[in-house]
Amino acid sequence: MSNEKALREEICDVGRLLYGRGYTVGSAGNISARLDDGWLITPTDACLGRMHPDDIAKVNLAGEWVSGNKPSKTLALHRQVYDRNPGVGGVVHTHSTHLVALTLAGVWREDDILPPLTPYQVMKVGHIPLIGYQRPGSPVVAERVAQLANSVRGVMLERLGPVIWESSVAKACYALEELEETARLWLMSEPKPAPLSEQALEELNQVFGANW
Repeated sequence: MSNEKALREEICDVGRLLYGRGYTVGSAGNISARLDDGWLITPTDACLGRMHPDDIAKVNLAGEWVSGNKPSKTLALHRQVYDRNPGVGGVVHTHSTHLVALTLAGVWREDDILPPLTPYQVMKVGHIPLIGYQRPGSPVVAERVAQLANSVRGVMLERLGPVIWESSVAKACYALEELEETARLWLMSEPKPAPLSEQALEELNQVFGANW
């Protein structure tokens, strides 16, 4: 059975980390975790850097709010991931500066916002497609995420930020950090570096199961 107390604390710890690194500001972003009897999700309009474990909203399997503060409006999007990928234990969404800037400047490709630049990006993040701009909480985004939940570790919402999922909240956070730092490297590099070679990618696939 999921340890709800531990998951509430993990969400708060990850929220403080992301806020401290400047990956989220004000009341932007949200984090959720899977429970045996539902989900935990950060409250609407909450500052991720200043949460108490008791503040985290709990929603049952019917989607009903049962405890904590009012759940984030992005719950529907998070549930699409959980419903379609049973291996997902945590979802993290931020408005990370360099990733949002990347969508303003122009991503590498719509099916891959960044080229494969570093081995840890390839191993820990993988392909991240772009979802064109929709208003926050749009059902169109949730439907598109549902189509991708089993094939990638996350998506990039144009002008809004990344949504990353993994087997735990902490692992989703680590993947998001790797993605944000890769975007920063790409934006600060002139001329733009060449992607990793096909030989390098194949070696990462064979040795680490990177699946690029």
